[in-house]
Amino acid sequence: MFIRRVSSTDMELVLLISLFLLTANTFGDGTGSDVTRLIVKEDDDAILMCSFGPESIIDKMFDWKKQENKKKEVFFYQNGTHNNNGTSEFKGRVFHFEDQLVFGNASIVITKTQPGDSGNYTCDFPRDSPSRRAHIELTIQKILKDRTSEKIPGASPEPTVTNLNETKDWALLQCEVRGAFPEPKVQWRNRAGNILHAEEPKVTERGGRFYVTLQTTVNRTDHYQCVATQEEINHQTHREIFVHLNGAASKPSITILGETDDGVLVQCSVRGASPEPKVQLKNRSGNTVPAAEPQVTERGGSYDIILQTTVKKTDYYQCVATQEEINHQISTETYVIVPDQQVGASIGFWFSGVVSLAAVQALCFAAASIRRRIKKRSRRYENKNNEPALSLKQPGTEDRNNIEAGSK
Repeated sequence: MFIRRVSSTDMELVLLISLFLLTANTFGDGTGSDVTRLIVKEDDDAILMCSFGPESIIDKMFDWKKQENKKKEVFFYQNGTHNNNGTSEFKGRVFHFEDQLVFGNASIVITKTQPGDSGNYTCDFPRDSPSRRAHIELTIQKILKDRTSEKIPGASPEPTVTNLNETKDWALLQCEVRGAFPEPKVQWRNRAGNILHAEEPKVTERGGRFYVTLQTTVNRTDHYQCVATQEEINHQTHREIFVHLNGAASKPSITILGETDDGVLVQCSVRGASPEPKVQLKNRSGNTVPAAEPQVTERGGSYDIILQTTVKKTDYYQCVATQEEINHQISTETYVIVPDQQVGASIGFWFSGVVSLAAVQALCFAAASIRRRIKKRSRRYENKNNEPALSLKQPGTEDRNNIEAGSK
């Protein structure tokens, strides 16, 4: 007689056990005198072992049945074809190890086991002479889980949770479980699963059904669960509520810590926020600036965040704090000057100013030179003809009259 507990995730162990069975012939002479006992937790997978030697069984027949008042077909294989539907309770849940048939392995696996899977199973090779049979006694251990869908009489319905009162520092929560039998155990838990201190539950009984009210006071932002447990029927159900206490992040602060070899070191700080905010530094285009891991400190359910990064470009920068759980986002903006870039900009401005000034001076010099040349030519003309030089101004009315009179 063998007793073994099998985990649903331990499929490699299955193959190792199969090889052991192939070599050790654990089922003895096949007379049915040996029984393998298997204990599996509900919802896990149960592996039912069957092998009588290392020869291939690809071209053979084997048949798995559950032995009850009326035998139930579980899995049937014959010459490369198989039926893994079985009866309705096993439909789609039973599989064999096809690649192991060549080694004589006729084992099967029942997935997502149910309490009703407990019982005696046989693996038969009816065409072998003498016929061979393996016996497995399977026990499914029930676990605590929500069995509301199973419609078990007296199973606790999902609790009702209420935030009765709240200040900036605390909240009074109430949980109610109604009409359950047997009497449920009711607890308040935080998101980490820790049981919270609570007042003595108020329990009343009417018509064989129990009504339970449980209150607790919480002083931090978190997700809270009211859990109702009925171990006698392996039933557990819960309802969750989110409590937010005075934790919306205030405006972040931005501090210029100083210059580095790469740029300017900027620090962004967010204090006293709950739930924990996501803090980022962004440039004016909205792109996130790469930063070191933030320093996070938690005190009494509130979080202080410090984020540091080096910026390499003169620009406007925003420190952004985001709390998605409460749909809250807030930011602070500042202008950061990277010194090397400012020097370059100043030099460029100075250079352009110098160029502009030089251009103006050159124009003035050219104009003066032209005026000097005109005056020089005028003097030469006057000296040559002993007449006054022609005026450069446009002739007025008097000049025009004189010209017309001379022409007559």
